[in-house]
Amino acid sequence: MALEEQVETVRRFNRVYTQRIGALEDSFLGMGLPLSAMRLLFEIGSAPGTVRALRARLGLDSGYMSRLLRQLEAEGLVEVVPDLADGRRRRARLTVQGQRRWDVLDSRSHTRALELIEPLPESRRARLAAALSEAELLVRAATVTFEDADPASGPAQEAIGRYFAELRERFGFLDSELVPDEARALSPPDGIFVLVVSDGKPVACGGVQSLEPTLGEIKRMWVLGSWRGAGLGSRLLGHLEARARGLGHVALRLDTNQALTEAIAMYHRAGYRAIDRYNDIPYATHFFEKSLR
Repeated sequence: MALEEQVETVRRFNRVYTQRIGALEDSFLGMGLPLSAMRLLFEIGSAPGTVRALRARLGLDSGYMSRLLRQLEAEGLVEVVPDLADGRRRRARLTVQGQRRWDVLDSRSHTRALELIEPLPESRRARLAAALSEAELLVRAATVTFEDADPASGPAQEAIGRYFAELRERFGFLDSELVPDEARALSPPDGIFVLVVSDGKPVACGGVQSLEPTLGEIKRMWVLGSWRGAGLGSRLLGHLEARARGLGHVALRLDTNQALTEAIAMYHRAGYRAIDRYNDIPYATHFFEKSLR
């Protein structure tokens, strides 16, 4: 299917789906407010947090977010209060009335979804659910952002912690954090650390450090398990290669473990060739290099 046909398929699905879930109605699911306000109410009730975190999760600009919050406050559904952990930030939470409205919204959303799939036979319901799950993953993957980060920051440490947790699970490696020298090596001007972010949360990470003035090394490359299969690892690797060129590198090296078969296959596809061991990291079993010229 050509690109223009793919675009038209997406547009056609958007028209069909938004009509059938009630997104075009002034009163979404008969709740008295449009979809945008109800979606924000649902997010606040599902995972209360700071206004900043809600904005990141929903991808809203500050002005529109403020208008939606004022609308929900005027309805008596939400209150915005100072964050006790940081007085410069605000937190949004449901009122008692807001919690009652949230319960109704959750119930009606469930009913609308049930009405959409119930007429289908079981085999078709399973097919639809699988297709929507795949579509959700690919749409999310298509809309991630690549953000430079301090490797010692909270979000970076969250991603690195998950990276090490997977290493422990797969082959018993016990280290659980970046040592200070490595954190400095992954920071400008000689290095870079990148977070891949979706809805305000890191779903992948990776960095480049300098081994020599023209030779770099890929470090801490990780993709959240539920995000694999959407090509995110290959995109991140390509992004890191481009950033490595910006650091003046003409070649990149990396190491990995034999248990990480998916990663090894990806490196081969990306043009990395096997080389002899170049470091003394005990858990590394495979070593690769790629020319960036």
